[in-house]
Amino acid sequence: MTAKSESLEKLKDAVELREKVKRRKPDFIRQESWRYIRVDENWRRPKGIDSKMRKEVKGWPAKVKIGYGGPNAARGLHPSTYREVVVYNVNDLSKINPEVEAARIAHTVGAKKRAEILRKAREKGIHILNPGVSMEKKGEKTGGA
Repeated sequence: MTAKSESLEKLKDAVELREKVKRRKPDFIRQESWRYIRVDENWRRPKGIDSKMRKEVKGWPAKVKIGYGGPNAARGLHPSTYREVVVYNVNDLSKINPEVEAARIAHTVGAKKRAEILRKAREKGIHILNPGVSMEKKGEKTGGA
């Protein structure tokens, strides 16, 4: 086994372990979000002086802590074990290592440039995480206003 394949196996194991840890992790919700419509469920640290959640009183939702974290090796990795790189144009593809990195096309990129990026990425063997619509056939026009 080569060193490269061993490191890929380690990354796959780390991503699998991260998913396993994630299944056991509670849903961290903001204090009182179940009580008031105006309070979103997005996590915010409880800071009140008498806060039951800050004091970790039994029966209140769990607080975010360091122990819930996944393995360091899996940080920033896509579930496909590729590291994500945002791509804005065709030139950005030259900076990507296809063995360990995958491209995510920026949301501001239009259909014409997206098609160019997809074509060039296919030539270079680069994995695209959000290909969107399939490439147009020659001669067809897109449905514009």
